[in-house]
Amino acid sequence: MRTTCQVRVLAGVLLAASLTLAGCGASGGGDSKASGADAATAAPGAGGGAAEDGKSARRSPRLAPSVIRTASLEVEVRDVPGALAKARRVTEDAGGYVGEESTDRDDDGSERTRVVLRVPAERYEGVLGSLQGTGKLLRRTARAQDVTDQVVDVDSRIKSQRASVARVRELMDRADKLTDVVALEGELSGREADLEALLARQASLKDRTGLATITLSLSGRGAHADAGDDTPGFLDALSGGWHAFWTMLRWIALVVGAVLPFAALLALLVFLWRRVVRPRLPRHPRPVPTAPSGSLPQARPVSESGAPVSGDGN
Repeated sequence: MRTTCQVRVLAGVLLAASLTLAGCGASGGGDSKASGADAATAAPGAGGGAAEDGKSARRSPRLAPSVIRTASLEVEVRDVPGALAKARRVTEDAGGYVGEESTDRDDDGSERTRVVLRVPAERYEGVLGSLQGTGKLLRRTARAQDVTDQVVDVDSRIKSQRASVARVRELMDRADKLTDVVALEGELSGREADLEALLARQASLKDRTGLATITLSLSGRGAHADAGDDTPGFLDALSGGWHAFWTMLRWIALVVGAVLPFAALLALLVFLWRRVVRPRLPRHPRPVPTAPSGSLPQARPVSESGAPVSGDGN
């Protein structure tokens, strides 16, 4: 057993020494080749090196900027359904599509529509100008966000992550022990999950930079006519008073409805007390008032004629 271990250790040491010698030889050969190449390039003169640097600078590719464009338009039109149909047609002709749509009506019957349009970035300006011409422009906001750094970073990380996944798979193919296979499978699943998250982010950036987002709000004529006149008139006061009157009646009805169950219960208790409980209670006799101590004045006797009789009998 010891002999086998010694043989394995000796083989490992010999393998490491051979790899070290091979690396030194390769580096020496590379250095000699590099020095020969440097001498060859330096022989024509310094002007040749400057020319090569200029050519390499011109050959380096320049990345196109990745910009996320968003805009918001609020337009007043006479015919809201007609303007919406025109916006759909302009968007589809530009190669885009309608992402979201909502329509509602005010109390006075004015119709409002809000629609989200996705159009190619290269047709963004043209579609925006066409949508502004559908009616009276009330408000416009536009925003451009440069995400070139994010795009480059995500692309680089995806390349590195794919190479990492490939290395783990290669190690799995070479693994012989079950424990190594299980550990590599866990590592592979984690790296594949990170790769999928990066791919999803890349797809999101591509969608947001490739298609611009335009939020269009269409409102009918007269929806903003009274926006600047805030002075109330007689009809406004009458309407407000009527509204307050009905509000008071509703509150009174709510209070009565809330108190009614308690009032009914109280009335029932009073009825039971007076009709059932109180008659059955024992009644105590009322005390007779006693005369106060001392002599009381006596009434004078009256004669038959009605005259009072004096005390001396005359």
